[in-house]
Amino acid sequence: MPTSFSALDALLVAVLLATAWWLARPAVSRNRLWQATVTPLASIIGSGFLVLGPLLDNAYGGYAPLAMALLCAAAWGMGAAVRFNIARLDAQGHDRSSAERRLERMASWALSGAYVISVTYYLNLFGSFGVSLTPLHETLHGRVLTSAVLLVILGVGWTKGFKALEGLEQVSVTVKLAVIAALAAGLAVHFGEAGAAGTLHADAPRETGWQALTLGFGLIVTVQGFETSRYLGATYDAPTRIRSMRLAQIIATLIYLVYIALVSYAVASPEGAVHETAVIGMMREVAPVLPLLLVVAALSAQFSAAVADTVGCGGLVEEESGGRLGERQAYGVLVAVGLALTWTSGVFEIIAYASRAFALYYALQAAIAALGARRDGRMHLAAGFALVAALALAVTVFGTPAEG
Repeated sequence: MPTSFSALDALLVAVLLATAWWLARPAVSRNRLWQATVTPLASIIGSGFLVLGPLLDNAYGGYAPLAMALLCAAAWGMGAAVRFNIARLDAQGHDRSSAERRLERMASWALSGAYVISVTYYLNLFGSFGVSLTPLHETLHGRVLTSAVLLVILGVGWTKGFKALEGLEQVSVTVKLAVIAALAAGLAVHFGEAGAAGTLHADAPRETGWQALTLGFGLIVTVQGFETSRYLGATYDAPTRIRSMRLAQIIATLIYLVYIALVSYAVASPEGAVHETAVIGMMREVAPVLPLLLVVAALSAQFSAAVADTVGCGGLVEEESGGRLGERQAYGVLVAVGLALTWTSGVFEIIAYASRAFALYYALQAAIAALGARRDGRMHLAAGFALVAALALAVTVFGTPAEG
């Protein structure tokens, strides 16, 4: 196991810097389609790359890439329903049935609730990774850090709003993608070395049957985030949002499939119970610089994602309540629930709760799409969306957490 800075570390830092430079170039950063793609892409891979490697490897062994492919396929079906709704709303405006309008309002409230849990999920990862490389790397100290950040977010949102933090998202996206590029490069080198040494492996799955299925249900949140395109109508037209969502899901799927394949067959699975920061120990085997890069990416990505979802939650609550509940009140409820979940649930439990909450939102969006397709006489499409709605409802009811 490497213990000091090496030529590989230097290569990975070079990959990181080159990726960050490329993303920051005006030809890329100012490209309209890329700007629209960055938001859903950042959401989809925001936290998944931190927890999915150890979780899937530990649970599914050599079948982890297949489990990842199924997760991405489920997300694609749910994304297709959201894209259909974007296109139909753009073409027909508000000419929708009363049932569709009721479901849309229910979906907005469901998304508000999902945001509350996702903020807690993001900040619990923030807390865990924040203390992971310090002598205080214990659950208690991670929860203290998470609670402190929740209170900071409440204070900023209640007194000044989040305008000062809006620029953080673009920076965090660049950092995140640059770190992922370095991570993929390191894993590719490690995979090649393991192949040459004849040490590639495919572990037997630890979860099978119904337990394996419900665990997969509980991980839907790790491939969630594409729906953010649905709410960028003030900035981008419908065709751009549809194209950008599709592109974001394709890029995220490719990243995840390559990442999980490299991890599953070339890196030793963590022994015993899997911790939410287990990826740090796994990547230390690949290159000493990777744990530090992962922590930097985790802190940047999780904080910016938490702020974005906090703002989204506040806006939705104020809009759907007709102004009776303001953003400040929404922030207060969000932080209260976040603190309660932080001190009563493990990170993997919160992941499962978030998956089920987002799945309910997707079920409602798929139901809206099914009704719209049926109203347009597209019966085969309506049947497909009905199946997606049924799958999302199954996730809502049966999703279970990984055992940490």
